[in-house]
Amino acid sequence: MKKGIVIKSTGSWYQVKVEDGDLWNCRIVGKFRLEGLKLTNPVAVGDEVEVEIENKEEQTGIIRQILPRKNYVLRQSPRKKHDMHLLASNIDQALLISTIISPNLKQGFIDRFLLMTEPYEIPVTIVFNKADLYSEEELELFGGLEYIYNEIGYDVLLVSAIEKLGIEELKAVLKDKITLVSGQSGVGKSSLINAIQPQMHLRTTDLSDYSGKGKHTTTFAEMYDLDFGGAIIDTPGIKTLAFNNLEPLDVAHNFREFFIESENCKFGGSCLHRNEPGCAVKAAIEAGDISELRYINYLTILEEIEDQNYWERHKEM
Repeated sequence: MKKGIVIKSTGSWYQVKVEDGDLWNCRIVGKFRLEGLKLTNPVAVGDEVEVEIENKEEQTGIIRQILPRKNYVLRQSPRKKHDMHLLASNIDQALLISTIISPNLKQGFIDRFLLMTEPYEIPVTIVFNKADLYSEEELELFGGLEYIYNEIGYDVLLVSAIEKLGIEELKAVLKDKITLVSGQSGVGKSSLINAIQPQMHLRTTDLSDYSGKGKHTTTFAEMYDLDFGGAIIDTPGIKTLAFNNLEPLDVAHNFREFFIESENCKFGGSCLHRNEPGCAVKAAIEAGDISELRYINYLTILEEIEDQNYWERHKEM
């Protein structure tokens, strides 16, 4: 048996870097589950695993055991709505790449991403790329978003892969940490990673003229070592995020400022902050102490979860 870390997932094969630094191509036999959830990919990049040698010459093996994870990031599978998909595990932090324009900002996506990382209290830095394209109006919008997320404890950076703006600050954030790097298609994630470490040469494509959305360039998650210390886990561009694994109260408890304020709600931790009497969260929104934008996104996610048929969400896994 060899111990190692999964550095690339291609669906059926996993590349594992073992303790001596060699790379082994491994497959899995049998079923691995996560807390009863059905997974499209039971092994994630970042997983520490034990590998049984299959062919020493060809360096192939079988993953026999996944060692306990300190954390993981999980989403609803985009292809199988009843299944979950692991984005990464055992990370120190996450970097969410966004833009104000080209493609246009989808602020709701930011809150959905934070809903994935918050259960494990994974630190997130929100990075707004393509600053070279921003007008005064767009810079003002960035300032407003920076304020909203700084207030609730998230770091926010303004960068430009083209003009190398903010790249040194970004490198300081990444240094000596294992970082999940994610974002919607077309936000310039690969260009930004190439600006951080030029020799990495991740594949990039321009926005398609027709849709204004990026073409998929990353097909599978992969971990890359950084020359200045640390590693990144690059993931495919995400179109949408949904949550068939969450109940309404899970959402309420993982909007961090709502959870803190809910101590003052009449119904405490069971308050969903909609029409309940004595809701401190709604009072804080009216007073301007909690972002109304975040609240609107919260309500949308709640409605989506409740609209999924109850039995569909609770059918035997």
